[in-house]
Amino acid sequence: MTIGAERDGMSKADAVTKVECESLTTPAGLDARAALTRRRWVVLTLNLATWLLVVLVTANALAHGGWTLTSAIMVICVAFGAPWPILGFWNAVIGLWQLHGSRGGSLAKSGSGAAFWTSTGESRPITVNTAVLMTVRNEDPARALLRLKIVKSSLDRTPDADRFAYFVLSDTNRPDISAEEERLVAEWQAAGPDSDRIIYRRRTDNKGFKAGNVREFATRWGGDYELMLALDADSLMSGETIVDLVRIMQAHPRLGILQSLVVGTPSSSAFARIFQFGMRLGMRTYTMGQAWWVGDCGPFWGHNALVRIKPYVEHCELDGLLGGKQILSHDQVEAVLMRRAGYEVRVLPVEAGSYEDNPPDLIEFMQRDNRWCQGNLQYLRLIGLPGLKPVSRFQLIWAILMFLGVPAWTLFAALLPLMVLNAQNIADFPWHVVEMLYAALIVMHLAPKLAGIADAVMTPGEVRRFGGSARFSLSAVGEILFSLILGSITTIRTSMFMIALVLGKSIAWNGQQRDGAGRSWRAAFEALWPQLVFGISLYLALAVISPQLLLWSLPLTAGYLLAIPFAVFTASPAVGSFFRRHGVAGIPEDFAPPIEIRALDAGR
Repeated sequence: MTIGAERDGMSKADAVTKVECESLTTPAGLDARAALTRRRWVVLTLNLATWLLVVLVTANALAHGGWTLTSAIMVICVAFGAPWPILGFWNAVIGLWQLHGSRGGSLAKSGSGAAFWTSTGESRPITVNTAVLMTVRNEDPARALLRLKIVKSSLDRTPDADRFAYFVLSDTNRPDISAEEERLVAEWQAAGPDSDRIIYRRRTDNKGFKAGNVREFATRWGGDYELMLALDADSLMSGETIVDLVRIMQAHPRLGILQSLVVGTPSSSAFARIFQFGMRLGMRTYTMGQAWWVGDCGPFWGHNALVRIKPYVEHCELDGLLGGKQILSHDQVEAVLMRRAGYEVRVLPVEAGSYEDNPPDLIEFMQRDNRWCQGNLQYLRLIGLPGLKPVSRFQLIWAILMFLGVPAWTLFAALLPLMVLNAQNIADFPWHVVEMLYAALIVMHLAPKLAGIADAVMTPGEVRRFGGSARFSLSAVGEILFSLILGSITTIRTSMFMIALVLGKSIAWNGQQRDGAGRSWRAAFEALWPQLVFGISLYLALAVISPQLLLWSLPLTAGYLLAIPFAVFTASPAVGSFFRRHGVAGIPEDFAPPIEIRALDAGR
């Protein structure tokens, strides 16, 4: 089967004939190397040229009337902050062109944008054994095991069910939770005839965190399996999708990691619904564009992905890479090590039965962001690892820049009042240039979402899958406002966290809150008062110095003042229930849930 070929009712036969080897991002060695190299040079040129243009225009505008320390710092801030939205812009543009341009237009018109990869040897039986791993640490055992049971039930409906085994890999250190894990797994084993394919193992220490847990499995049981499917405690996948991925891995033995595109599960949390609506739209074009040029040096997000065990054990050892410190964000490091060993790392830029839960509220989202920030900044010490492919090395740099630009934009906002004060002749200041640059940066920041909206509108039947034109339009506008507010809120939190990291503080990686329960005004204030203080200070300064600039800044600064009510409103169970009843920020699975999603709802 072609993964995702069912989108808009496209037949498997139609999908298979569409893109067999047409794209250079087909798996395991089918790339035309010279063409892929040209693609990378094109992307590099586009990004560098855009970045240079943005920095030069900023420098020319801010140095009007002469350089000052403030203007120099602000230009440096733009230089650090601009790369992330610029690459997002070009990835989205390339992805949209892939789906609806001269080569992809026929695919988009037939609703087969998802027919990007094909599984060669569709009718061949699966001959490799796969271990399905769910890693847990102090999670709700019933919640996590429900998802793994659904995965197993879905795989049991395929002809290849006996090729899969299921492992619950626990790092739980709370006795009450570990006892519940053991009890529920024992009940699961006793309920069916294949208890030998359901294994529970709990470590007494958390050495290496999740990566150490998986590695211990691979060294102990890996000889019995060729592939492992990594799942988090909130992961859910359809059996059909898993079988398709395994067939691709089986057909291409030099494929080391195959990462599926993961989308959010339907949620009753207003925050999660709006967030994953935007991610659903933005990730399709962004990942399609990224896959066009990264090719065999793709990303790895650590879950909902297949990994070939033998090269993983032989080449992806993390111990010692940071001296005595443990690597926190293991996934991308394992990806670059796998590629260094000569195995390909690929991402499927399609939506096909692969799900995860998103944080239920703003505070939990910021905590997750901080964990990622702490892990990604460790890559600073890994960029120079010998033997890495250039694109793999860039993937590490890119993961760092994702957070390194955040304090740059925060400092830029803080310096706005000083910039206006230092302007020698405010009347002659080139505001028209600044306004154009400001608009361009906002468009680039929103480009993946805008491209996703365009993709949905241009793809027959896609808007209908999101609940129809009225719901889709309302949700799209609301999500853009949501993302602007969220962006300004998180910049302050991330900037403060990065300062704390420099001072030696860190955050623990532990169980996460998966379901929304609301947030009180007091809890929101305690978590978000720095945003409020920063916003009031900035607004008072701008109101006195330049009310016009204050108005212009609102799209990117309103979140400072709105942070507390935003957190309470989007976490409210009543608001979330209203959103779900009326299909606000609904995703296709809300309106036509597949059997796995229906099983998840029934088991809650």
